[in-house]
Amino acid sequence: MDRLLNVMTVLSAALIVLVLFSVRRAHIRVEYSVSWLGAAVVLLVLSRSRGLLAWVAVRLGIDYAPLALLIIVFCIFLIVFYRFSVIISNLKDANIAMAQRLAILEYQVHQSSNEKQ
Repeated sequence: MDRLLNVMTVLSAALIVLVLFSVRRAHIRVEYSVSWLGAAVVLLVLSRSRGLLAWVAVRLGIDYAPLALLIIVFCIFLIVFYRFSVIISNLKDANIAMAQRLAILEYQVHQSSNEKQ
């Protein structure tokens, strides 16, 4: 149990450092980094707080606390991935709308240049 919790602590700390460096180098936008930082902090707190982890495990009806931690981590990252899927879908819709508006503008410019000739 200690080894798993220590590994989770190291992974969460590494995730925090990776996200902060990515924000600093402008590889990831700040508003998207908040989800990753929140998930990493929850993972860090749960992996270091045995009492809280045991309490969560009891509430979930799981006898083995590290298993509860893995389930929670899976659920948190699933929520983060869902959030980014929604963002990507919105961006794709916005790109399609922008391409359509650009095509209309190009058509209008082409039509107006033909009328002047």
